[in-house]
Amino acid sequence: MDRRKFLYQGSALAVGAFLAPALVGCSNAVAGLQNPGIQLYTLRDELAKDFAGTLKKVAELGYKNIELFNYQDGKYFGNSISEVKKMMDDHGLKVRSSHVLTGITMPENIGTLTNSWERTVEDAAKMGQEYIICAYLHDAERENLDDYRKLTDLLNKSGEVSKKYGIQMGYHNHAFEFEEMKGEIPYNILLNECDKELVKYELDLYWTKRAGVNPVDYFKEYPGRFPLWHVKDMEASQDQFFAPVGEGIIDWQNIFNHASTAGLDYYFVEQDATRDNKPFKSIEKSIKYLKGIERK
Repeated sequence: MDRRKFLYQGSALAVGAFLAPALVGCSNAVAGLQNPGIQLYTLRDELAKDFAGTLKKVAELGYKNIELFNYQDGKYFGNSISEVKKMMDDHGLKVRSSHVLTGITMPENIGTLTNSWERTVEDAAKMGQEYIICAYLHDAERENLDDYRKLTDLLNKSGEVSKKYGIQMGYHNHAFEFEEMKGEIPYNILLNECDKELVKYELDLYWTKRAGVNPVDYFKEYPGRFPLWHVKDMEASQDQFFAPVGEGIIDWQNIFNHASTAGLDYYFVEQDATRDNKPFKSIEKSIKYLKGIERK
């Protein structure tokens, strides 16, 4: 289920940024732990039909923190940075992060790590974001271990640029990064060879589970390296389909018990697909469950 190939095919994704967490102080981090966020890809069809109306519904459900996607040449879904910022402000929403692609396989797209990167970061800073995340690698970008080592160089260089704007660079995983290649785990290469100050990690807990990996083991081995999480659940069904948080098989309380070890600042609900094609219903279930999780 290589959903990001479908997700981002043919389009450049988003980027986010603002003042580094160290400059913001602990208040934002505390607010982030108390308030579940949402990755707006979950509502991609709704955003395409009614961008402003979708943000209004998100706010009404109780979400405060936003992770954007689909940044293209200075716009989100045809809306300028200033327009999107005003919509967020109007509904009390804070854009904490957003997603971007490397651009290696789509050099014509404006707004990637390899095409107009500094402008992308500038726009993210205008949005008031704290993080900017490399979202996905296309097949041709991860054919061998050398590809991953080249990626570490690109992430480090991108992180140097984002740091100038007080923005933290990060990387978002799927399951394929945990598949062994010539005796090595690609995800470990990223962790070990990226500068730990320039590049942090957004751990997608569904895809980590899908790969048969215990996220707590990574928190303990690489403490403080995982300030962002994607929180999505997994059905017990044979196809391991996505589920509203709290309705699947992932032990969320145990994971949140290790939030401080991970270095968690913000977490974002994301449900790539729903059985009934009713994403608002699913994200409502998710936020209700997450509001009841104990934070330690």
